[in-house]
Amino acid sequence: MAGHGADEHPHGADRLCEAGDRVYSRAVRRGRLPRREAERVPCLMELALLHPDPDDMDWLIPTSPQEVMTRLLRGMYDEVRASQRRVGSAVAAFEWYAGLGRQVPAPGGASEGPAIRVLDGLARIQAAMDEATQACTTEVLTVQPGGIRREAELSEGLHRAMALRGRGVRMRDLYTHVARHGHGLLSYLELMGGAVEARTLDEVIERLILFDRTVAFVPANAERTMALELRHPALVEYLGTVFERLWRLAIPLTAPLPDTGIEGISHREQSIAALLAEGHQDAVIAERLGISVRTCRAHIARLSETLGAASRTQLGVRIAQAGLDGARPPVVIPPGRGSPTAR
Repeated sequence: MAGHGADEHPHGADRLCEAGDRVYSRAVRRGRLPRREAERVPCLMELALLHPDPDDMDWLIPTSPQEVMTRLLRGMYDEVRASQRRVGSAVAAFEWYAGLGRQVPAPGGASEGPAIRVLDGLARIQAAMDEATQACTTEVLTVQPGGIRREAELSEGLHRAMALRGRGVRMRDLYTHVARHGHGLLSYLELMGGAVEARTLDEVIERLILFDRTVAFVPANAERTMALELRHPALVEYLGTVFERLWRLAIPLTAPLPDTGIEGISHREQSIAALLAEGHQDAVIAERLGISVRTCRAHIARLSETLGAASRTQLGVRIAQAGLDGARPPVVIPPGRGSPTAR
């Protein structure tokens, strides 16, 4: 029966079938419903949206919509982190192979192959970017990590963006949530009009610029004074797929960030709590979220106060108890529970 249901209902909790939507909505309104009413929608049981009433096995109780939303958000964050790890591994591999390429002459006397080209120096990077811009005809996809975008950074590529806009090229940009607070970015988007669409995430991958799904540029060192120009179809397709998955999970810049559902804890503090639970240091968390270490520590102090933690060790326990580590749905922990609030 379960297998049959999976064949007829190939979906997840993020997009219920019409029958599942109708039955689950009815169960939420009533508080429970007879098991026989759910026989034609086995997907609801498979997705843990309905479960047996322990007091009467002939009835089913719905999982609360709040818990379902938390489960979906946790899955989204897991998918983002998995994509980031894969891209990080790929970039490291690119650097390693690029290093070998500099040591071994290419066939025919060429110093660089056409699939992966190492661009050493900002002038060379800018020249390659200008060349790709001139050849671009349909779309540009970019990932811009870090925090608030400085106006100087935005002005640096403005001439390329205006040239693309003039040819009707579609542009999509991914930023961290912190970038929402920069007036320079808002002015840039207003200037570009409908040619640029922007979305944000808690974290994004390292910088990526992809033209027409044919050529991509990624940093080749931490200082970003070297870059890799990638034209290998498989690599470019892979990076395009990563971008699309992140884009689907991101929030449009024009839409507000979702509420955490936990009184006294902001969306950013929820993200910091999850990274603390993974064991990251303050500097690493700040870099991944695009904020300063000082700002990061101020948020951690507020987390400690809200959760009633007097030490970092106790804060880790409180984060787990509140479900902010992503292991289970979050619950509210009243301030002052346990040890005195940290100051």
